[in-house]
Amino acid sequence: MLKSIQQNWFSNIRGDLLSGIVVALALIPEAIAFSIIAGVDPKVGLYASFCIAVVIAFTGGRPGMISAATAAMALLMASLVKEHGLEYLLAATLLTGLLQIAAGYLKLDELMRFVSRSVVTGFVNALAILIFMAQLPELTNVTWHVYAMTAAGLTIIYGFPYIPFIGRILPSPLICIVTLTVVAVFLEMDIRTVGDMGKLPDTLPIFLWPDVPLNFETLAIIFPYSAALAVVGILESLMTATIVDDLTDTPSDKNRECKGQGVANIGAGLLGGMAGCAMIGQSIINVKSGGRTRLSTLTAGIFLLIMVLVLDKLLVQIPMAALVAVMIMVSIGTFSWSSIKNLKKHPLSTNIVMVATVAVVVATHNLAYGVLVGVLLAAMFFANKIGHYLYIKSEIDSDGIKRTYRVIGQVFFSSSEKFLGAFDFKEGVEQVVIDLSQAHFWDITAVDALDRAVVKFRREGAEVEVIGLNEASATIVDRFGVHDKPDAVDKLMGGH
Repeated sequence: MLKSIQQNWFSNIRGDLLSGIVVALALIPEAIAFSIIAGVDPKVGLYASFCIAVVIAFTGGRPGMISAATAAMALLMASLVKEHGLEYLLAATLLTGLLQIAAGYLKLDELMRFVSRSVVTGFVNALAILIFMAQLPELTNVTWHVYAMTAAGLTIIYGFPYIPFIGRILPSPLICIVTLTVVAVFLEMDIRTVGDMGKLPDTLPIFLWPDVPLNFETLAIIFPYSAALAVVGILESLMTATIVDDLTDTPSDKNRECKGQGVANIGAGLLGGMAGCAMIGQSIINVKSGGRTRLSTLTAGIFLLIMVLVLDKLLVQIPMAALVAVMIMVSIGTFSWSSIKNLKKHPLSTNIVMVATVAVVVATHNLAYGVLVGVLLAAMFFANKIGHYLYIKSEIDSDGIKRTYRVIGQVFFSSSEKFLGAFDFKEGVEQVVIDLSQAHFWDITAVDALDRAVVKFRREGAEVEVIGLNEASATIVDRFGVHDKPDAVDKLMGGH
């Protein structure tokens, strides 16, 4: 127990504290921006980010991952706020948490097994593009000072680590933010700052129970939003966990992460915050700044609140150009540049899945849609590929009486037509043997194909024997097949 606490909390104290501060600085303008997207006061996003980060540090399944208010979630709740107000949003946030906890107990995290590597790559690339695009408004219709500050920030971020002795001690994004803030204040630059994003809260969050009627009508209003928020939140969190797993070469407990996200969202809803989930950009900032354990996530949440309440006068002077430089670094670091080179090496189907995932996410700004399209395409290509691994050979005895068909491979919805097409029903032999000892039947479409083959041979006057079914195939054929039952023809033609 003590060893686990040491490993998950105190094995990287300096790196976690410094990275947590960097993440907190990057969270503030984004939390405000996401509040604006959702149509609520900036404090709703800031309170949510504080609460979710602190709670998930204890309940989450991926140490070092950052969760807070996110754009994907904010977009989904905008219409609810517009039509019904903040109180219904808080109620929807609580229900979102309950649904995510239920998903954890139902072990829906297992669905990540169906997300192929090409989908993950497309997801990561799309997110990198969206992160970069989100910075463009800060670089449009501005003075040359903003471009100069952004360029200086990138120079610091990429150059500072090469400075002897101190380059590896302090995270370069933190140095970038501090340096550019000092320069902007000293030179009295007239450029956009964090203070221009919105008013920061000046009080601690308090317990709030949503002031909505507790009846079926309220549930009917909030449930569609909560269900969508729960799905997107789990999906984005599990995808982020997978990426952080790869970056740190450590495993995560994705089932615990589902439950943890739910508990964190319930906490956010009770403190006047909106629903959130894992943030890939901030998680990558955390990892690249040296964060590895739960302490980094807790530090980000606590320092966020401290800065907002105590250091607000300093905070509002941070130039947005500094944070833009940090997020551009995240975008560059997130994008899988090797995926471009691998377009020539990887199969066409893999490339299509990756590119389609990117295209849909960028077009819709909805990560869930892109992943869904990618998974469906990957499944379709896989089914088509496996469907080709079916071979049927036949031989007839010396008397020309018995024809034996030997089926080798997988029979399911994709290969059932090929299975049926391999039989010569008009040959006119007296006996037919269908040897399935090297085949496997996966679904009722395959069983239906076998039924039709047997019935067609019998119509032509042949005696049919099916042999060699393995135990699993025999189970599904016995349950759904009709060729060996009375009135097989009538049952088959009746729509089986």
